[in-house]
Amino acid sequence: MVTGGSRGIGSAVALNLASGGAAVIVNYLTNEKKALQVVNELKSSGGTGEAVRFDVSSENDVKNAFDGILDKYGRIDILVNNAGTTMDNLLVRMKSEEWLKVIHTNLNGVFFCTRAVLRTMLKQRSGSIVNLTSVVGITGNRGQANYCAAKAGVIGFTKSVAREVASRGIRVNAVAPGFIETDMTSSLSEEKRNEIKRAIPVEKLGTPGEVADVVFFLCSDLSSYITGQVIGVNGGMLM
Repeated sequence: MVTGGSRGIGSAVALNLASGGAAVIVNYLTNEKKALQVVNELKSSGGTGEAVRFDVSSENDVKNAFDGILDKYGRIDILVNNAGTTMDNLLVRMKSEEWLKVIHTNLNGVFFCTRAVLRTMLKQRSGSIVNLTSVVGITGNRGQANYCAAKAGVIGFTKSVAREVASRGIRVNAVAPGFIETDMTSSLSEEKRNEIKRAIPVEKLGTPGEVADVVFFLCSDLSSYITGQVIGVNGGMLM
């Protein structure tokens, strides 16, 4: 299961996992066309999967979706909590709905989806959960108090759950991307992009594929002795 799998990092993760032999459930909320494109692409490459619409910030949506997936497939081995949103504003101007929307999607969504999958993983005594956080969940960022709070929360959540389930063969890790070429960064001005690049030792933005490769590693048996970790993919921006 890859939440927010219709575009950006999520679609790259879905395609990578499919290439490794996983049957991939591509979650989306609004863009069915892009989600189906991802599914068609992974199928054309010999993979298997399907697109499933649900809102990660809705407890009922998540429960119904995971119940249906478990009824059909019988197990879930990998969960990648990638779905997220931004509603940037300076705190003094931030509306309550801007705060709550980002917290509901970026933090509560991780909680709902992880809780929904844990019971079956505990029965299986195996599973890998990878949560997408962000470098700004560690450093903070002006105008993103809601987003940074949610992403920092994901880090604490990851470590706590990792401690709870490690003895049952379940690993929980987080990946913290820096500035990546996605829809979230495409709207930045050229001046802002250049400013960001100057702050990154490798002097460029990352790609979704570079993040997806780390997620793939954490989902695979190659990382069998890694849990409760936050892996930075940021070109040296944070060391």
